[in-house]
Amino acid sequence: MKTVAIIMGSNSDLPVMQDAIDILKGFDIETEVDIVSAHRTPEKMFEYGKNAHKRGIKVIIAGAGGAAHLPGMIASLSPLPVIGVPVKSSNSIDGWDSILSILQMPGGVPVATVALNGAKNAGILAAQIIGTFDSGIQDKVLIYKEGLKAKVIESSKGMKK
Repeated sequence: MKTVAIIMGSNSDLPVMQDAIDILKGFDIETEVDIVSAHRTPEKMFEYGKNAHKRGIKVIIAGAGGAAHLPGMIASLSPLPVIGVPVKSSNSIDGWDSILSILQMPGGVPVATVALNGAKNAGILAAQIIGTFDSGIQDKVLIYKEGLKAKVIESSKGMKK
């Protein structure tokens, strides 16, 4: 069963969103990946948002560039936690349009927002959410974080030589 959905507004977002796919694969979390455009396929977006939880999805990661309506619209339709990834796209204003479109949601429609092109962090956050009810995933997140700590300690030792 797929646990995390990773959706994006267009195929051009895939190079950024691949980081979420890869980190979740490293945690052995099943993903579903699809293109769901808020502007070009609104009917698909409505169906996706309203039914993802019925298919066993626990978290949705939605990446979008430009006006970036996808994460907020999905959050308005779904009872699931949504993590928005602002994507710096070719029609973007240095990514600020995407960041603000995802970040500035009205009260009652939350979207957890990561950094511009921050799909890796979106994947880690999704794993942490899954880890709240799956101790096996939580253990993998703890190991991952210990690995980050070990890298910093090693780097620090290298600088003191």
